[in-house]
Amino acid sequence: MNDKKTLLIVGPKGTGGIDRYITEQRRYLEDRMHVRLYTRYTAPKGDGLERATRMILSSLYAILLFPFQSRPDIVHVHSSHTYSFFRSAFFVLFSAYVWRVPVVLHIHGSSFDEFLATDSRLVRRLQSAVFDTVDDVVVLSEYWRGLVAQLADEEKVHVIANAVDPTEYDPTYLTGPVHLVFISNLIERKGIDELLDAIEVLASMPDLSFEVSIGGGGPFANRVEAIASEHDNVTYYGFVPEAKKQELISRGTVFVLPTHAEGLPIAMLEGMAGGNAVVSTPVGSIPEVITDDRGILVTPGEARELAEALAHLIANPEEAVRMGRTNRALIEERYSWQSNADNLVEMYADAN
Repeated sequence: MNDKKTLLIVGPKGTGGIDRYITEQRRYLEDRMHVRLYTRYTAPKGDGLERATRMILSSLYAILLFPFQSRPDIVHVHSSHTYSFFRSAFFVLFSAYVWRVPVVLHIHGSSFDEFLATDSRLVRRLQSAVFDTVDDVVVLSEYWRGLVAQLADEEKVHVIANAVDPTEYDPTYLTGPVHLVFISNLIERKGIDELLDAIEVLASMPDLSFEVSIGGGGPFANRVEAIASEHDNVTYYGFVPEAKKQELISRGTVFVLPTHAEGLPIAMLEGMAGGNAVVSTPVGSIPEVITDDRGILVTPGEARELAEALAHLIANPEEAVRMGRTNRALIEERYSWQSNADNLVEMYADAN
């Protein structure tokens, strides 16, 4: 007799970290549960009215088709802030009150703290309704637990960090030349503009030997291409497939993510799995992970401070490698998908 429970995972596709998490969640749970995905909506393209229109149409399409899914045993809804939360509210309320199954709400998103602090009474009522309805809420760190517990019953809130598969990375622990790696969306929030400014500063320091690999697409692609054409030690790869990303990160010495806002970035965890020291910023959950023996945190938006941190590690490659080895060990111990999957299955069992 097959007594496996059916899990329905609901979330967007084509959204970077969330999309990646859902893919791995399915992979690591499908031998323990019957796993189905509901990912009919995508990250909207374009700007302004075009973006809003695409988002609304995509969300309406997903909402209209959702009731026609066969009833699962448990529903796991991945959500972020604003529009994502409004859409997720329907999935949560329908699953709980029509299907009458346990529901898990998984909070992602760099600006969810701002969303929780809204002045709108209507939005706050919706937030309260959703948090009162769900059986469990998953957050990425203690920082997010403290915020969400202001609206949700504290016993419902579980810290289950993002995770990676360390076996997909084969660190080389390079010391010369130091290899700086940035792989993320080329948007302002990720700090790519400051990184490019910092590279210009580093290039003016003749005693430093380093190379830079940048991967990703976005509005700053033209500037990245221009910097790469000016400096022989800077390479822009554009969008990189998974295998190439893993190769670049494994060959890296320092993973750079000077982001302005985050939850707990999977890209940073991937950099750590590849044996990199980390240079990032003290936003979201990052300070809970990156301590002085694992990397350097700089003020968001400060290119000069970023350049100084990178110059320090370039000039002290052995220190960077020690940080990289510490980070790899931490990923294997605390941020691997195997332990993450165990925590999810335990939570599902308690919810039934």
